Amino acid sequence: MPRGQKSKLRARQKRHQAYGETQGLRGAQATATKGEAFSSSPPPFGATTQRKRGAGSRGAPKRPQRVLPTTTVSAGVSRTRSCKGANGKIEKKQSASQALLSAVRSQRDPLSNATRMLVQFLLHRYKMKKPFVKADMLKIISKKYQNRFLEILERASFSLEVVFGVDLKKVNLPKHSYILVSKMDLPHNGTVSPGKGFPKSGLLLNLLGVIFMKGNCATEEEIWKFLNKMRVYAGKRHFIFGEPKKLITEDLVKLKYLEYRQVPNSDPARYEFLWGPRAHAETSKMRVLEFLAKINHTIPSAFQSWYEEALKDEEERVQATVTLKADTSAVASGSSSVMSSSNYHP
Repeated sequence: MPRGQKSKLRARQKRHQAYGETQGLRGAQATATKGEAFSSSPPPFGATTQRKRGAGSRGAPKRPQRVLPTTTVSAGVSRTRSCKGANGKIEKKQSASQALLSAVRSQRDPLSNATRMLVQFLLHRYKMKKPFVKADMLKIISKKYQNRFLEILERASFSLEVVFGVDLKKVNLPKHSYILVSKMDLPHNGTVSPGKGFPKSGLLLNLLGVIFMKGNCATEEEIWKFLNKMRVYAGKRHFIFGEPKKLITEDLVKLKYLEYRQVPNSDPARYEFLWGPRAHAETSKMRVLEFLAKINHTIPSAFQSWYEEALKDEEERVQATVTLKADTSAVASGSSSVMSSSNYHP
């Protein structure tokens, strides 16, 4: 492998190591401050951290794991639907109790409301596909908490990334200009289907993570076991992900992000999921592992055996890129020589 490409891989490993040292110092504080912006969710991330087919236990994470806190979205996104009649009364009672719980949380953590409002603002800007500046964000944060803007922004950014798969990036440092970029190139600005909806890249990345950690092939039962821990159920419409069964067995399959096939020789028929070709093209095992590590407030190398597999995958990708460039250069050089010969007239 060329020296420059090896250097990039080494640099990536050093970044992970440096991040791990920082996390060691911040550890519990980071988990507390970020976690308080969300409602509690069922631990742990165990559905994805067991090797199957006798792969051993080397991959057991070195730190406690948490499932993706999908209830985060209830802190950052408001439901707009309302029911009438008896159901409406029940929903009002539930809303009242939820509001009370929210108020209690807000008293314990005064930044929660500011974080929720900022998440809503950022999602709106993401749908508009327009850059925005720091001043725009400060307008929706109470003056009382504007001196803690960076902390609020960090929480909101974390929520957007782990729930929706959307990254907040600076594009103009002097003016504090920002844009939001999806981690995956899902159609309709990440919502998959046209019309209203929320970005689903976060869910897709979690599914890819489950598949990767289950030996690059996860049964349908394993996928739903994981999703149920996220409070996402087959046949039950989710206010962010829509009808999840259709999303993962039809929409993401048609888009070639997932492969959904019958388990060989299964009777009655059972099904399993693999990465689709677009998933391989748009992301990598290392990027998915980095995503999962961020959710769990740890570093990719904490998932030891999967980290080793991801590193090997990175090396193979680099080698494939180098080979492709070499072949392309050879073809271009050959074509140039042929053209030169054809233009020569003694």
